[in-house]
Amino acid sequence: MARLLGVEIPNDKRIEASLLYIHGIGRTTSLKVLSEAGIDPNIRTGALSDEQIANITHVVQNGKILIEGDLRREQQGHLKRLAQIQCFRGIRHRKGLPCRGQRTKTNARTRKGGKKTVGAVK
Repeated sequence: MARLLGVEIPNDKRIEASLLYIHGIGRTTSLKVLSEAGIDPNIRTGALSDEQIANITHVVQNGKILIEGDLRREQQGHLKRLAQIQCFRGIRHRKGLPCRGQRTKTNARTRKGGKKTVGAVK
């Protein structure tokens, strides 16, 4: 496995798909980075030279693309700010409920967790 920007990416996949393993890089950003670095998206990751890997790293760092820890830290900061100002979305995040208008009477098990029976033991 190749190591790129602190993340292990698979050697047997195309570089276009391998870059998706980095948090903060999607398909569009991956194609943009590869075009700026001058690398064919169809090349397998294992076939890249050290110079090409350095080009990709240089483009990502100089393109001001937030990845991995910096991106996660920024997202956490946004959620903390929402909770601190006690807006609707911040309160819903704090309570662990869906915050984009979904119903919670019958669904929302992903956010709320498993069923909690009230009353008699089932």
